[in-house]
Amino acid sequence: MTTTQLKAATPTRGNWGYTALAVLILAVMLFPVYWMVNASLQPNGTTLETSWIPLQPDFTGYATAISEQAGNLGTSLIIALGSVVLSLAIAAPAAYALAYFKVRGAGVALFAILISQMIPGIVVANALYTAYNDLGLLNSIPGLILADSAHGIPFAILIIRAFMNGMPASVIEAARVDGAGHIRAFCSIVIPLSRNSLITAGLFTFLFAWSDFLFALTLTTTEAVRPVTLGIFQYIGAYVNDWSSVMATAVLASIPAIVLLVAAQKYIAAGTTGGAVK
Repeated sequence: MTTTQLKAATPTRGNWGYTALAVLILAVMLFPVYWMVNASLQPNGTTLETSWIPLQPDFTGYATAISEQAGNLGTSLIIALGSVVLSLAIAAPAAYALAYFKVRGAGVALFAILISQMIPGIVVANALYTAYNDLGLLNSIPGLILADSAHGIPFAILIIRAFMNGMPASVIEAARVDGAGHIRAFCSIVIPLSRNSLITAGLFTFLFAWSDFLFALTLTTTEAVRPVTLGIFQYIGAYVNDWSSVMATAVLASIPAIVLLVAAQKYIAAGTTGGAVK
């Protein structure tokens, strides 16, 4: 190894400074998460005299949270998974058509998709409430799936189309020459090659549906359907003196998002930066 390479490999004072700054910023960002976990393990149920380290952890709050909020967690899981399936089922073919077919008005359609992302959620929620009231979709899981999918489909189309534009058209043309139709080429060629973008779009749709509060609050008026976000909101009022149960519910609600983000991080990096076939 040459002297230049040794100097490049040796950490400099500036590099240590940037590393320390990054660790400090990360600690500040993760402190609310740590405090949430810490408060959920407190035995007295209050956060006013919470110690910095739970030396005597108490899991009573988790037992209460599971008994009270297990149904809400299941409802949120069904809504989130249903939103992912519906969003990808619509967004993937739409992105394929916009990427490879010479559709008249494709530019206008993409512009409309971008504009739809700028509409405030409260405006969409109020409009959906009127329509759902007429269609009988209030207080229903399919209604919330449709609402969350309506928010996730435009973003999924943009992500998947950007990835498909990076794939060489020669691959699809070769499949067409071999006798494959558009549907066969889409299912056998495009979908497998677009795995990263599909996972990325599906993950963001899941996270939005899982953390949705506005649609859940607007489109549900009874306790028949209650996602976990709305359950936590109403839980705070009922258990304002038992913050350990509230924080335990928040921890349980964070676990699916954390697991998915950790498991799919490499696909997210590849899906958001476009793709290409080697």
